[in-house]
Amino acid sequence: MAFDGTWKVDRNENYEKFMEAMGIGMMKRKLGAHDNLKITIQQNGDKFNVKEASNFRTIEIEFTLGVNFDYSLADGTELTGAWTLEGNKLVATFTRKDNGKVLKATREIVGDELVQTYLYEGVESKRFFKR
Repeated sequence: MAFDGTWKVDRNENYEKFMEAMGIGMMKRKLGAHDNLKITIQQNGDKFNVKEASNFRTIEIEFTLGVNFDYSLADGTELTGAWTLEGNKLVATFTRKDNGKVLKATREIVGDELVQTYLYEGVESKRFFKR
């Protein structure tokens, strides 16, 4: 599938502002902006296996489109939600367990890049990945 492969972060747009809106402290924001995140995605029908490797942690996530699952961000923020496929975009809606606020995320292939967009409390951020 189009998302399959290993993707390494190339650049960020408004990522520190997004992390600030999420309540992440300045030191973790500075480190997070340079996390060297690498995402490996394998899709098999509605099932996805995603491995996230950064300077801070390596985790493996398995999910099925449309099925809720629990997830924690690198800073420990706990979320619950699901990914769906809308056209050629992966779209997620996650709810924070600590305050009930919603984090939206999308992943789409644009040219030769994987573009991951986050929206939280009106702050939008993008991370661009290359194979």
